Amino acid sequence: MSGDNTDSPTCRAEVSLGDGLSDGLSDTRLLRYSRHLLLNEIGIAGQKRLQAATALIVGAGGLGSPVALYLAASGVGRLLIADDDTVDLTNLQRQIVHAQASLGTNKAESAAQRLRAMNPEIEVEVIPQRLSGSALLERVAEADVVLDCTDNFQTRYAINRACVAEVRPLVSGAAVRFDGQVSVFATPGDGEAPCYACLFPEGGEDEAMRCSEFGVFAPLVGIIGSVQAAEALKVLMGIGTPLSGRLVLFNALDAEWREVRIRRDLNCPVCGG
Repeated sequence: MSGDNTDSPTCRAEVSLGDGLSDGLSDTRLLRYSRHLLLNEIGIAGQKRLQAATALIVGAGGLGSPVALYLAASGVGRLLIADDDTVDLTNLQRQIVHAQASLGTNKAESAAQRLRAMNPEIEVEVIPQRLSGSALLERVAEADVVLDCTDNFQTRYAINRACVAEVRPLVSGAAVRFDGQVSVFATPGDGEAPCYACLFPEGGEDEAMRCSEFGVFAPLVGIIGSVQAAEALKVLMGIGTPLSGRLVLFNALDAEWREVRIRRDLNCPVCGG
């Protein structure tokens, strides 16, 4: 069988993308993102939206790894990665953005090195600190979408408050043991959209569900993080139906998916009223 497949329908479609339809995308980008450009829902217009977008990823661990990799590979133009932790040997079981050579390196910096090597066309900014207070608000305000990839409730509450205050969509994920969950909160323009505190009222959860205490199935964070990345890309391009008002739950042990409808709490101290 010949290795030349230029007559295949896919390749013919790829060639046609460069025939006067680049609309400002370089030839390199046309080729790199050709599988996106072939999707009618994305096309050149959607890819250019990604190129112009900024995403804030809070946490470069198990969930942040697939999130960062897929957003970078998909061509999100600017990634802000915040994490104050360093890479530990126990992380390598599931935190796939890091490598053995990264041990002892700040996680945000380690992730940035991998992402820049994978896609040199994007901008990656390292924030080697735990964001809080005014610094968190400022960074959230810079982003078009925020991804919560953290593992403790206090940080999640703070991120949620910042997203509500700055009117930014929040893609939240969590994974522990064999169970994971994903939703999109504080969706701009949707007056009925709940925030994270509508689902988990502040003060109701005061213990961190840390992998170091409870364990986590390695592929689970990849599955949940990939769904987070998909939701963020949809939000940035304005395509499909986001998980706003819906909480998706996944049990990896039994391979079961469930969806729970959630409503905005009109008495929520964060977004109510």
